[in-house]
Amino acid sequence: MSRAEMAALGWDACDVVLVTGDAYVDHPSFGMALVGRVLEALGLRVGIIAQPDWQSPDAFRALGAPRLFFGITAGNMDSMVNRYTSDKRVRSDDAYTPDGTGGKRPDRSVIVYAQRAREAFRDVPIIIGGIEASLRRIAHFDYWSEKVRRSVLLDAKADLLVYGNAERQIVEIAQRLAAGEPISALTDIRGTVFVRRDVHRDWTEIDSTHLDAPGPLNPPIDPYANTAVSADPARAPHEPATAAAAADSGTVVRFVRRVKNEERAHSVIRLPSYEQVRDDGVMYAHASRILHLEANPGNARALVQRHGDLDVWLNPPPIPLTTPEMDWVYDLPYQRIPHPFYGKANIPAYKMIRFSVAIQRGCFGGCTFCSITEHEGRIIQNRSEDSVIREVEKIRDSVPGFTGVISDLGGPTANMYRIACKSREIESACRRPSCVYPGICPNLNTDHSALIHLYRRARELPGIKKVLIGSGVRYDLAIESPEYVKELVQHHVGGYLKIAPEHLRDGPLSKMMKPGMGTYDRFKLLFDKYSKEAGKEQYLIPYFIAAHPGTTDEDMLELALWLKRNGFRADQVQAFLPSPMATATAMYHSGKNPLRRVTRGSEAVYIPKGLRQRRLHKAFLRYHDANNWPVLREALRRMGRADLIGPGKHQLIPAWQPAGTGLAPEGQRAAPGRRDTPAKQPMRTQHTGLPRTPRAPAARGRKR
Repeated sequence: MSRAEMAALGWDACDVVLVTGDAYVDHPSFGMALVGRVLEALGLRVGIIAQPDWQSPDAFRALGAPRLFFGITAGNMDSMVNRYTSDKRVRSDDAYTPDGTGGKRPDRSVIVYAQRAREAFRDVPIIIGGIEASLRRIAHFDYWSEKVRRSVLLDAKADLLVYGNAERQIVEIAQRLAAGEPISALTDIRGTVFVRRDVHRDWTEIDSTHLDAPGPLNPPIDPYANTAVSADPARAPHEPATAAAAADSGTVVRFVRRVKNEERAHSVIRLPSYEQVRDDGVMYAHASRILHLEANPGNARALVQRHGDLDVWLNPPPIPLTTPEMDWVYDLPYQRIPHPFYGKANIPAYKMIRFSVAIQRGCFGGCTFCSITEHEGRIIQNRSEDSVIREVEKIRDSVPGFTGVISDLGGPTANMYRIACKSREIESACRRPSCVYPGICPNLNTDHSALIHLYRRARELPGIKKVLIGSGVRYDLAIESPEYVKELVQHHVGGYLKIAPEHLRDGPLSKMMKPGMGTYDRFKLLFDKYSKEAGKEQYLIPYFIAAHPGTTDEDMLELALWLKRNGFRADQVQAFLPSPMATATAMYHSGKNPLRRVTRGSEAVYIPKGLRQRRLHKAFLRYHDANNWPVLREALRRMGRADLIGPGKHQLIPAWQPAGTGLAPEGQRAAPGRRDTPAKQPMRTQHTGLPRTPRAPAARGRKR
C-alpha cells in the first residue's frame, strides 16, 4: 500500500496496481483481496490503492506506474447504492470505511477512478471490474439519474471490462500481457467486454434490433439476388446492402431462437443500440430479455450493442470455477484482518464477516430484483468440505477476538451447496432464468445431505461452540429436505431465522419470481415443529419489499393486515431499488414484463413510482408507527377502506393521533410504547437488490 512497503520487499515497481473504493482488508470476502492474492500466487507484485483522494491524479501515482495494468473497482458494493438510500437520500455512513465514515468514495467510482488513473499514467492499460462495472456492462437504466446510460466501459474510457468474480479472466489477462501481447489483442476471453468497430467476417451476426413478431424468422433467400441483410442498425431490417459489405462484416441473419451447437461459438447477437434503448422503453425490455436468455455459459452467445459509431462487445460468461479451483482461491494466505495502516480503527463490514466462511458462489433462484445471477451466474460453484473446514480452523486459531462462534457458513443463499442439475447435458442447454420458479424443476437435485454433513463436521471441531447460518435460506428448496430443516433449526439458529417471502399476493410475487405464501407456511410448520422438539423458543423473521413492480396499494394493504394478524412489527423497511441490469429494473423503466416475449402489446406491469407512493408502501409495512398513521388514514379513505380505521383488532390503525407524532421525518422511530411480546419481536425488513462480492455485507443490506 506504500512505497515504504515496496522498498522493504525489494520491489522497484508493481506489476499490477488495484484501485478500490473500500478500505483494504485481506479477507476473502473482499474482492481486492481475492484478486490480489490470486495475482500474487502467479508470481506478480501487486500494489493496492484503497479509497484514494479522487480530486487529482496524485494519489494514483503513489505506487508508480504498474508494469502490466491498473485494476479498477468501486469495491464490494455499488458506489451509488453505498452512498444513497432507495429514496435517493445521502447516507451518513459507509460500512467499508474505517470507523464507518461516509463520503470516502465518489459517485460512480469506477468511472472517476479510471479517469484519474489514465491522467496519472496515460499509457498503462486500465481494466475495470467488480459489482459496479459488472452490472453496467451494457446500456443500462440508472435509477439515480432516471435515464439510460451508456456502457460503463465507454464512460470510464477503460481498455477492458471483466464481469463476474473474474479470477479466471484476470489470470489469463495478466499472463498474456506479461507475455507481451497488447491489450487490444485480448478480445477472445470469456467474461470480458471490449470495444470494436465492426463484426469479424468469420462471425454470424444475429440481428435482434427489432421486436419479435409473428411470421417466418428467416425469409427465404433469393439465390439470384446480389443483396444481403444490412448489418447497419440505421438501415431498415430488409434494406439491401452490397455483397461486398456483407462479406466485410460477416453473415447477418434475422433473430433466431436456435442456432446449431457447432455454430454458437461464432454467433453474436446484435442487441438494440444504446440510442434505441435510451429512447424506447419497450426496446429496453426486449434487450434485457435477450441478455438474460444468454446467461448460461453452456449455451450463451456473444452479444454486441452499438453505441454511436462503436460496438460494445460482450463475450459469453466465464466457465464456472471447479471445486479444486475454488479451493485454490480460498486457500491462499489471507491474513484475514485489515491492513496495519488502519491501526485500531473499526471497519464495520469487516467486523460483520470476520468469522464467516463462504462455501459456494452463484444462485439459481432468479429473483428479478436481485443481480446475483448477472454477476456470479446461476450455476453453483462449490468449495470442498475439507477446504471449508481448513478455513474454520484458521479462524479459530488465528483471527483476533474469536470466541468460538462461526457467524455464517453460506453464500448468496444458505442452502444451495452442491445442488445442481441432475444432467450436465440438460444444464448446459437450459435457458430458464430460475430452477425453482414457478416450481422446482424436476431435473434439479435437491439433496441437502452434503450440506448437512458439512454443518455437522464444522460444529464438531474442537474449539467451535456454535455455527450459525446467517445467509438467507431458500425455504422453498429447504422443505424438499425436512432433514435439513431439522438440522438447521435445532443446531444452527440463534433464536431468530431470517427468510424472505417478499410478499404474499400473486401479482407482485409473479414479477419477483418468488413462491407463494403456501410454501412459507409449510416451512414455518417444520420450523416450529423442530424448534419444539429441541425445546427451543425460536422465531422466523420474514423480510418483505415495498414498491416492487407489480405491487398495488391494495397489495400492500393486504400485506400490512397479514403482518398485524401475525404480530410482526417491522423495525426498518426499504423500498425496491432498481439496480442496473436486473429484470425488475427493466419492468420499472419500461412498464413491460421481459419474463415473456416483449411486443408493443405484450403484458404491461403496474409500477409504483414517485416518492409519495413509495413512502406509502413503506408506511404499510410500518403500520404500527404512529408517524405513518396520517398518510395511512388518507390512503385507506381513498381506497374505500375506512372500515380499517379504528380501535378493533381487525382494524389496521386507530382514528386518534398521539401528541407529537405524525410530523416526524421519514424513518424516525415512533414514540416509545409498550414492549413487544416475544411473538412480536422487531422485524428488520430491508432490500438493496444488489449482490456483493462473496460474504461481505452491504451497508443497510440484508443479503448477498
